[in-house]
Amino acid sequence: MTNDRRLRPVDLARLAGVSAQQIRNYEDAGVLPPAARTASGYRVFGEAHRGALLAYRALMRGYGPVTAAGIMRTLHAGDVPGALALVDAAHAALHEERVSLRAASEALELLALEPPAPLPRSGGLRIGEVAVLLGVRTSALRVWEGAGLLTPGRERGTGYRIYEPADVRDARLVHTLRRSHYLFDQIRPVLEGLRREGSSAALRAAVAARGQALTARSRVMIEGAGALHTYLERFGATAAATGPTADGQG
Repeated sequence: MTNDRRLRPVDLARLAGVSAQQIRNYEDAGVLPPAARTASGYRVFGEAHRGALLAYRALMRGYGPVTAAGIMRTLHAGDVPGALALVDAAHAALHEERVSLRAASEALELLALEPPAPLPRSGGLRIGEVAVLLGVRTSALRVWEGAGLLTPGRERGTGYRIYEPADVRDARLVHTLRRSHYLFDQIRPVLEGLRREGSSAALRAAVAARGQALTARSRVMIEGAGALHTYLERFGATAAATGPTADGQG
């Protein structure tokens, strides 16, 4: 490959809106392929470096600087499958977050359709009373507690479990999601969100806002993956890893 255009660090810096030193840092970190050096030691960049910079900046917006740098570093080390595996992992993580968000949304809708039954008495309930109220076995409640989904208090003196209204709410939510075949790891973020927001209405608003954020992030991740594809198609792993020579030849 022939690079007709020779670029200085400042040229790339202006393109990305960063300092020339940051461009040097990118090369040192492997974000950019190795640059050739002139006899006097100055870095010489080319179009491959420009392409790498544009790909990295596009990836950074969706994948974050750490993952984006890891993708580019792995690519420039000659491991294209490894770089693409990092891309896949980031999309898989986004998918898991969508699954958890969907679980929260479905749980809120199901709970809205099934108003909670009144508690048999005021104050805390024993585990057997909660089991009867929900129509589950006490062993199920213990399993959920062992998984960290429920945290009932203990009665002073006897050590019996005491379920306060918030604990009963959590148990009802777990039961609802388990009937829909959600896994514990998918239920846990729903409970954490409900406890953090303090009410189902607040959680519903938070879920909606997070859904919009995930959609926006998904779009910029697609843009970043497209920029990476363009870089690979134009320069290829070998060209990207070698960079130009001082006379402009790759």
